[in-house]
Amino acid sequence: MKLFVFMMDALCASDIDFMKTLPHFAELFKKGSYVKSIEPVCPALTYCCHTSIVTGKYVKNHGIVHNEILQRGAQSGALWHGMRKDVKSKTLLDYAREAGLTTCSLSWPVSGGADYTYNMPMIVPYSYKGWNPESYLENAATKNLMDKYFWKYGRYIKGNDRSLDLYTMAIAPDLIQDFGQPDVMLVKMCDLDSVRHTDGVYHENTKEQLRKHDEEFGILVETIKRYGDYENTNFMLIGDHGQTDIHDVLKINKLFVDNGFITLDKDGNIESYIAYGHSTGLACFIEVSDPSDEALLAEVKAYLETLIDDPVISLAFVYDAQEACEKIGLAGPFDFVIESNKNIAFKEDLDGISIWGSKEPGNHKTGAATHGSCIKDRVESTTLVASGPAFKQGVVIEVADMVDEAPTMAAVMGIEMNDIDGRVLKEILR
Repeated sequence: MKLFVFMMDALCASDIDFMKTLPHFAELFKKGSYVKSIEPVCPALTYCCHTSIVTGKYVKNHGIVHNEILQRGAQSGALWHGMRKDVKSKTLLDYAREAGLTTCSLSWPVSGGADYTYNMPMIVPYSYKGWNPESYLENAATKNLMDKYFWKYGRYIKGNDRSLDLYTMAIAPDLIQDFGQPDVMLVKMCDLDSVRHTDGVYHENTKEQLRKHDEEFGILVETIKRYGDYENTNFMLIGDHGQTDIHDVLKINKLFVDNGFITLDKDGNIESYIAYGHSTGLACFIEVSDPSDEALLAEVKAYLETLIDDPVISLAFVYDAQEACEKIGLAGPFDFVIESNKNIAFKEDLDGISIWGSKEPGNHKTGAATHGSCIKDRVESTTLVASGPAFKQGVVIEVADMVDEAPTMAAVMGIEMNDIDGRVLKEILR
């Protein structure tokens, strides 16, 4: 058997009804089974979720705590995770390689340098608009794909109008035709996430983008029909997180400045700090300057807890590091995690008069919509659709965990993953 996984960044559970009207997605719903709501891991950020999807582990156990490589010291704007070595555990594709199967990963986060048969990672920086993306892909992508395709398709990821989805969709069908269909193939698409950050969760443009993704998926299915082993291929459509329309933007570090937790010099730079916030979008990690100082931790926690009763900020919770680990499977270089009951995004800025900022359409933290939540029952989760010889027809599971996806994919391939947090979704397997 073979496994083909089509990932749509920011696919929402509410998209299911519309997906059922689209020709290629509808075939999977008709012939297969699906999970209405896949609950993302915490925080519901792209890199955290993608890593949990392939490891079957919560963030505290795989180590990718944010898209950014977080460090203490009141630092923002960090580089993003890119390399497979940052992940502390084995992935589905590692298990598959050990079983002698061919593996392929296209535009998957945190996969640079992975020992896969074919790999073109999502590693060129999020904001890169330059003309030399190969400098990031060298020693990160596999040589076979760079030699075969970059000279021809690299133009898609150069310049101001770069498009990772065009690049991915140029390579994917050619790879199946040129090298043969891999036993396990993961293909990730980004543009639905971008549309939702720009226009909002339920904007009409999301339907337009879903139509495009349906066409892209249809091309890859047709490629497998022509050049692969369609009859023995199991198809899965998945997402990584939902999104939430944003009403307000809270400048968390400006709030700390106003309340004496951050001191600025005459140029507006941090001179000293007691507490500093790192935004995930919908949630925020708080670090204190000396986490070994129990009195300091108690002071910061007491202040944060006053924001639970604040009628405007209205925090849903204040978890310390131990509570975050125990309650939401999260560990990292922070001392507290906070999130609002309201649709508030957090921003790290220190400047200005007000603690309130503005939405920035397209911004991955403070756009028209965002994600990064640590609340399990947010309005929008994601979903999973599966069809093929390994899957039953017509089964609908109401809710499952994101960490259940990797062991279920492995089971399709006759592989057992060890030391994981998820379970096999046996209800949908034959």
